[in-house]
Amino acid sequence: MAKTTRRTTTTAFPRPMRQGQPQQFDLRIALFLAGIAGQTYSQFENKDGLFLVPRDYHLTGAFSAKAYDNTEERFGFVLQSDRSSVLAFRGSGSAVDWVSDFIAQQTTYRPVKNAGQTHKGFTDIYTSTRGQVLDLIGQLPVDKPLFITGHSLGGALATLAALDIAVNTPFTAPIVYTFGTPRVGDPRFVRLYNNTVETHWRLQNEYDIVPHLPPLVYQSPDTKKTYFYMHVKGEVKRDFRMGSVSGNHILSSYFADLCREEPQFAEAVCSEPPGWCPFV
Repeated sequence: MAKTTRRTTTTAFPRPMRQGQPQQFDLRIALFLAGIAGQTYSQFENKDGLFLVPRDYHLTGAFSAKAYDNTEERFGFVLQSDRSSVLAFRGSGSAVDWVSDFIAQQTTYRPVKNAGQTHKGFTDIYTSTRGQVLDLIGQLPVDKPLFITGHSLGGALATLAALDIAVNTPFTAPIVYTFGTPRVGDPRFVRLYNNTVETHWRLQNEYDIVPHLPPLVYQSPDTKKTYFYMHVKGEVKRDFRMGSVSGNHILSSYFADLCREEPQFAEAVCSEPPGWCPFV
């Protein structure tokens, strides 16, 4: 594991806030977490699972999950520093692929009682890695804030994990930032989530197709059963066109969009180790 440290990155994270006081959206935090989320793809794509860790952070542990074809794959990691911890989930490889994959039935979200129904594909993946994730969360100091992040499918998994963690661990107020995330659950799930998870910021490009999936009302072509989907709270609207369906969705496009508003901070954050930020 390549691990380095950089003091400027930790200044993006404030001290823990009291429960009942959700944090305001912070573009620098979003930019930094987008960089971390980008390394989940490096972790997956590198045969040896290596990825880069920003300065002042060290690896607590990595986890795997069973994907749609039931194969075990690397799906993310947990990092910590002297001021904060970060749980990051990997997303999918192609926005085009998700156009069909997001159309799915729902299943009961079992980690939390009476939490409604959630997307079966996303839930199956999270369920397959839940034990590993909670074991890693159990190794973290509870006096530091826990940030949860992910892009695309990773954002869906981050959402499922955030409710589970808020209810079933000492980290009752995780801080969630997601990018280009699809809808995850039905109205009951969303109501409980919005009332339980104090801070969730959901960055969504107006021209990204993935956040519009699954549709609000979906009827299974096989069973003819109707499913209802909603987004969780915290939409942060972004507006950029990259010339293609995939370009409007990929994490590097979200990262580049944020960098335009904070170019000096982005340069400082990305300078060490070189190459750890998503390619712009």
